[in-house]
Amino acid sequence: MKNFGCLLCLVLLLGAFLLNPIAPQADTFRPVVRGSRGAVAAGHPLSAEAGLRLLQQGGNAVDAGCATILAASVIEFSHFSFGGEVPIIIKTASGAPTVINGQGIAPRLATREFFLARAKNGLQEKGAASIPSSGILPATVPAVLDAVVTALDRFGTKSLAQVMQPAIELADGFPIDELRVRYIENTRKIYEPWPTSAKLFLPGGRVPKPGEMFFQPDLARTLREIVKAERASRSRGRHAALIAARDYFYKGAIAKRISEFSEANGGLLRAADLAAFHAKVEEPAKATYRGYEVYKTGFWAAGPAMLETLNILESFDVRAMKHNSADYVHTLIEAMKLGFADRDRYYGDPDFVKVPGAQLLSKDYAALRKALIDEKHASLEQRPGDPANKKPLLNNGVQPALTGESRVPEAERANDTTCVNVIDKDGNVFSATPSGAWLPTVVAGDTGVMLGQRMQSFLLEEGHPNVLQPGKRPRVTLSPTLVMKDGKPLFVLSTPGGDNQDQSLIQVLLNIIEFGMNVQEAVEAPRFQTLHLVSSFDDHRFNPGVLNLEDRIAKEVRDDLSSRGHKVEVQAAYGNPSAPTVIMLRPDSGAIEAGADPRRGRYALAW
Repeated sequence: MKNFGCLLCLVLLLGAFLLNPIAPQADTFRPVVRGSRGAVAAGHPLSAEAGLRLLQQGGNAVDAGCATILAASVIEFSHFSFGGEVPIIIKTASGAPTVINGQGIAPRLATREFFLARAKNGLQEKGAASIPSSGILPATVPAVLDAVVTALDRFGTKSLAQVMQPAIELADGFPIDELRVRYIENTRKIYEPWPTSAKLFLPGGRVPKPGEMFFQPDLARTLREIVKAERASRSRGRHAALIAARDYFYKGAIAKRISEFSEANGGLLRAADLAAFHAKVEEPAKATYRGYEVYKTGFWAAGPAMLETLNILESFDVRAMKHNSADYVHTLIEAMKLGFADRDRYYGDPDFVKVPGAQLLSKDYAALRKALIDEKHASLEQRPGDPANKKPLLNNGVQPALTGESRVPEAERANDTTCVNVIDKDGNVFSATPSGAWLPTVVAGDTGVMLGQRMQSFLLEEGHPNVLQPGKRPRVTLSPTLVMKDGKPLFVLSTPGGDNQDQSLIQVLLNIIEFGMNVQEAVEAPRFQTLHLVSSFDDHRFNPGVLNLEDRIAKEVRDDLSSRGHKVEVQAAYGNPSAPTVIMLRPDSGAIEAGADPRRGRYALAW
């Protein structure tokens, strides 16, 4: 009888559970990834595994972040490879936030006059002169290795050999995925005329199938040669060994072979350009938002536009507007338009131009700019401000000449970026946006190094802060992000997405700060983006008033925004082209939480 009573209790409990199931706190595709000793978030599971491996071997967040970048440079070649670039933000547990400026420079032969002459001679599509989006001409100096070595030298603990080992293993072969296969197929007609590229991407003369092993023997040899140079100088100490590895690439045999290939094939890159390059260590740009401290790179990248947008938004009651309401979307979009207008007017390499950074990021200037937002009407003109004279509008602002769809063929257009974020158990944090040298790319001879396309982000407009000059860095979209509270790191986030990067990152940030979402909810939530900016790529088109909304945003919201003058275009439910990852260090428990956007296969691992 006693057993029957127990059985009856179990049946009643089971019935109560089935009638009242425990609902999950977050309705997301993926769970929050949690750990206590570290977390890594990246663009591919094997990239993230490389970073986690370094954490498990006793490395810190910088060691893990650099290992993740190098692994990604092998496996994520559709969007980033070893010949590209990588801005990094680092905050050690005891130090101040620091930026590694890992953006390559234009070759000495790359002049405005060279590309204007090409246009005059009919060597590009009709329209305003611009730098090609693909081929060998738009390559800047490969910056990834120097950025990684600089980060390791200053803030890491492991050798380059240890950090590069996962990348070498991947270059020896990895099972290729559907995304890479699709890019190999879709861009084939662009890279196939280059024998070195066709040999790599079309083994046996065909597109590989998902799950087949993909081999990069030339790149594997190059990576091993770099490690060998480090080991040969190990007796001189860690710093000297790291620099020896770096110099082998930039001043030794690899630089010579890249240069010879470039010259023989009509490229502009030369050994002297690689020898002249150094990643820079800089202070970040900074803004505060409701007590949070937000750090970005300097004005050679787009990140400060997000800071200006936050300054403008701070005086609005964003939370009261409700998440993704018409008022919220309109206000945020109009604020972003103002930030991007200033980006397009003033940003450029600070080594070549004076950017009014302090004025652009001042709270007083934000108050002037805020007054331009009409809560009932969308702006349809580009409206840069006049920070030097403390005026909300620049009187002689000229509207962009090119509008509408880019004339650059789809297969040749910029193919974006990836992202890396790491936090370790000691509170060291690392955020990076690796990019460049994506498909369709030109492989530099037998080095296995894929050459980049970042020079297309320069303009050819004489006198513009971002006009092409030899030795100059282009103004890029790459935007790693650090958020702190009360002087302590709270979370790091970054994303691919070109000109959409800061638009998505600010939405993720507000999802967490204003709307209380966890990190996974924050990256999966419906998003929107404006094309009301001068594109940083291809032929630099401006699309006034265009607003893309994922169709999960309510129809009544879309209709309301259309009535205010926004040119609304609807994307698929998860059609936003960015895909952020974010890692948070919880101040209450010390737990580390990671979120990874499923839109483009982001992945997070924790330990």
